[in-house]
Amino acid sequence: MSSKLLLIDDDARLTGMLADYLSAAGFELSVAGSLAKARQHLAEHLPDLLVLDLMLPDGDGLDFCRELRGDNRLRRLPVLMLSARGEPMDRILGLELGADDYLAKPFEPRELQARVKALLRRLEPAGDGAELLRFGRLEVDLAARMARLDGKPCDLTSHQFDLLVVLAQSPGRVLSRDQIMDALKGHPLEAFDRSIDVHISRIRAVIEDDPKAPRRVLTVRGAGYVFARKQDAEGAE
Repeated sequence: MSSKLLLIDDDARLTGMLADYLSAAGFELSVAGSLAKARQHLAEHLPDLLVLDLMLPDGDGLDFCRELRGDNRLRRLPVLMLSARGEPMDRILGLELGADDYLAKPFEPRELQARVKALLRRLEPAGDGAELLRFGRLEVDLAARMARLDGKPCDLTSHQFDLLVVLAQSPGRVLSRDQIMDALKGHPLEAFDRSIDVHISRIRAVIEDDPKAPRRVLTVRGAGYVFARKQDAEGAE
């Protein structure tokens, strides 16, 4: 069954080219040239992934991404953001607002396809060996693709959950940014633009009691990050 993509972009030339390319690659692509049309489409159809341009005629893609993350039905929808503004701060802001990936224009259709496939792979069900990882009050459910703190679901994007899994599967081990990128199996993160740090910050905001004094995901200066084996004063494993 082909994956369903929704492309939100008002560039008719670009959307036409991508429609031909992605359709030939086996994707089912729908196009919305404005946020109004995107909202109408999403009200009737739930795609597997959203490709969202930053600048649209009736609004800002960043605001729309924030809107998606506040909607219970759409908050876990993977979002790949497009923009002609490729500055690091633009990428960081997009990631902070919930985008799973960021691609600067102009780009090769092949690169977009590769990034789409990488994000969709993270939606595939876990195998029979799936586990429930428990660390005191925090549990990471690989089968359900959900983290819970005190039994309550944590609001993480698909990519943030995968990053948390990489850390949680190696408790007590310091992982460098390069090791984290390797473990994420080709997801196009770039250490120099601080995207990993942005995702870590977002994860901490959700799973830490005090994100400014983290007890679960710790920074090792000059080396990387480590997921703590014992995290709570009581009941930690």
